[in-house]
Amino acid sequence: MATAPYNYSYIFKYIIIGDMGVGKSCLLHQFTEKKFMADCPHTIGVEFGTRIMEVSGQKIKLQIWDTAGQERFRAVTRSYYRGAAGALMVYDITRRSTYNHLSSWLTDARNLTNPNTVIILIGNKADLEAQRDVTYEEAKQFAEENGLLFLEASAKTGENVEDAFLEAAKKIYQNIQDGSLDLNAAESGVQHKPSAPQGGRVTSEPQPQREGCGC
Repeated sequence: MATAPYNYSYIFKYIIIGDMGVGKSCLLHQFTEKKFMADCPHTIGVEFGTRIMEVSGQKIKLQIWDTAGQERFRAVTRSYYRGAAGALMVYDITRRSTYNHLSSWLTDARNLTNPNTVIILIGNKADLEAQRDVTYEEAKQFAEENGLLFLEASAKTGENVEDAFLEAAKKIYQNIQDGSLDLNAAESGVQHKPSAPQGGRVTSEPQPQREGCGC
């Protein structure tokens, strides 16, 4: 019997945060489906997606929780921060207000996740260069001052979308390898799933409502 298709060594829990309309759901859709959703509806509460990636020869399943950006959903979405191994904090390079609100999003992320949560700042809509309202340099400086990874990306063209999720995964995996991330801690956002032996079975995909939700 062939090895089951869902064969991975780790599960990393991610959250995507940021103002409404910055393209969080479109980034998730581009990453999981490799397609751009032109009419991305605003998220109500949270949405969920998964994808398996390879990092340093290890297959890693990313469980990604896409949170609503509207203030009225903040109480609901804050519960999903707990136990996140990685956070993508997204702003729209064409709307300065979404950049100005990053400090508030970062405060939530710092207060509600564990100290080792990897946070990557994503300037989305990089394809709209002519409408740019936030320079690459100032966002890069903000990221450096706050110890964040940083990329500009485009959910429309797919530019740097893969890299955004991959760079965070590489950093999380590095933290596991150097011992700074304790896998036994409930808040780590990482589960170790030893690979099934050749010919063995891996159980079918669990339902997202029961798997990995730290709320």
